[in-house]
Amino acid sequence: MSSPPPAPVSQHPVRVLLVEDDDLMRRSFTVALERYGYRMTAAADGLSGLELFRDESFDLLILDVMLPGLDGIGLCRRVRESSLVPVLMMSARGDGLDVVAGLEAGADDYVVKPVDTYVLVARIRSLLRRATYAPAPVPGGAAADGPAPSEGDLLVFGDLTIDTGGLEVSVSGSPVALTPTELKLLLEFAAHPGIVLERHTLLRDVWEYGWDGDSRVVDLCVQRLRGKLGRDRIETVRGFGYKLRR
Repeated sequence: MSSPPPAPVSQHPVRVLLVEDDDLMRRSFTVALERYGYRMTAAADGLSGLELFRDESFDLLILDVMLPGLDGIGLCRRVRESSLVPVLMMSARGDGLDVVAGLEAGADDYVVKPVDTYVLVARIRSLLRRATYAPAPVPGGAAADGPAPSEGDLLVFGDLTIDTGGLEVSVSGSPVALTPTELKLLLEFAAHPGIVLERHTLLRDVWEYGWDGDSRVVDLCVQRLRGKLGRDRIETVRGFGYKLRR
């Protein structure tokens, strides 16, 4: 598989924290990603990674699942206690339990090792685009199948309010902290209220998968959204997908 084009040169390189206990893989990933302009910091175990995360500022974390001391899933949970930074999990086995546990812990996406550089860079770029996502403004007035009635940049669905300009979400007036992936998923639902969105459509439009992806990332992200917004806000349409209730 051919390599992806290099990332545009930036005055502020993206800072990535890689936590991987395998020495060869850690060096290989670091060298490969530095070639694409990323500023890499690496740790060999979960506790060292947590210390680096707390001491420095990063734009994205790449966490191996199997780590000595504090594993990647535990590290992701600790990170999510204080930060919404994008997190990409790596699993050597692609084990279903690893995938589910990582996504439930708050990870935004995952890859299975061994992973091609092309795939790794593509997933990183997708995560970073979500972190800087700005939705297009809603033209005056809502279409018949468009967003709920809005006031300026506000979309209102019952007790759920979405400020599409400030990218802020509240339920019954209380702010709700969402990761970039959770926010983009919610905005995708809000752009099509009452319309069923299939999993493969969400994988394409939110996760930017250009190939068949794992629909579990959608299911687990919806589950996390329900935990923050209320279980009845996003409805499951069995055999098809999900829709946001008006």
